[in-house]
Order: sequence, then C-alpha cells, then structure tokens
Amino acid sequence: MNIGITGNIGSGKTTICRIFETLEIPIYYADDQAKKLMVDDLNVKEQVKLVFGLSTYDDDGELDKKYLGDIVFNNPKMLTKLNYIVHPAVERHSLAWAKKQKGALYTIKEAALLIESGNYKSMDKIIVVTAPLDLRIARVMARDKVEKSDVLLRNSKQMSEEEKVALADYVIINDGNHSLVKQVQKIHQQLMTLV
Repeated sequence: MNIGITGNIGSGKTTICRIFETLEIPIYYADDQAKKLMVDDLNVKEQVKLVFGLSTYDDDGELDKKYLGDIVFNNPKMLTKLNYIVHPAVERHSLAWAKKQKGALYTIKEAALLIESGNYKSMDKIIVVTAPLDLRIARVMARDKVEKSDVLLRNSKQMSEEEKVALADYVIINDGNHSLVKQVQKIHQQLMTLV
C-alpha cells in the first residue's frame, strides 16, 4: 500500500514521518526530492531554466532557492508553471521508488502539496497532520528564521486544513496536547490490518 501524508506548513509532517520510520516504514520525502530533481534531472533543470531564467542556478549548477522562491511565492501563475514542471517528475520518481520497497508492509509519501497537486489520487490512504495556525507560524519562524508575514504568505498558497481533513482517511493532531506516538501507532495498527 502507498500512503500519503500531508498537512499545511509547520504542521509537523516530518516529525510524524520520523515516528513512522522507527516502525521501519520507508518514507519518500517528496519536497526534498523535488529540490534534488531540479538539480539532478537534466530535463527538469532545462525546463526550469527556460521558464525562470539562467539565474535560477548558480555557477556550480546549484538551485538558487531564494531567487526561485521570490518569483513563485509572489506570482501564482509562476508557481503553477513550476508545479507543472516539477510535480510530474516527482510523481514518476516516487512511483519508481515505491516499487523498489519490496519488503515494506507499506510506504509513505510525504508531500506538502499532495492534495493540491492531485497526486493524492494515486495513494491508497491519506493521513493529514493538523496543528493550530499560531503554533504552525511559531514553528516555521523558528525553523526557517523568517518573518510571520512570510509564513502567512506561504500558508495562503495551500489548501485549508479543513479541506484537507475532509479528504483524509486519518488525521493526526499535532498541538502539543495529544501523543504523536500513540496516534501514529494507532494508524499503523489499522494499516497493518489492511496489508
């Protein structure tokens, strides 16, 4: 089974995935892979250069994330163009990765835009991680060393938590008051009955 895990910025998706990893569940980190594919996949790299210009990469061929981020987070049309280039490449890469996980009981694909990209449709089950907005803002400000306005802008580009929860098979509440380990173990046990 292929399980998708998503949630809005600062919800704690990575923390949840680390708990699943302790249960020996393979995790595909789609957002990390997207960044790698923009550097390592020559086809993706050429398309990004064509649309966003040569300044998208430095002299060593590394992606200038700040340059690209400034373009896409201030221009919805450009964000759509980037997603149109990157999401299909990530989807192909993740499906190939999942096929290689022969001994796994199930796999998890972690992606911030799993639902927005439409890739959730290829998953057997969806887990959505939720957390109060003020807590998510504080987490991202501390993690990324950014202003509150930057976090709110990035959050505004994502579907609301309520919309994601409506599509979820499982919901994990990451508000500091509910045990993450217990919630993960409960979902793991339920998934094991489906394998």
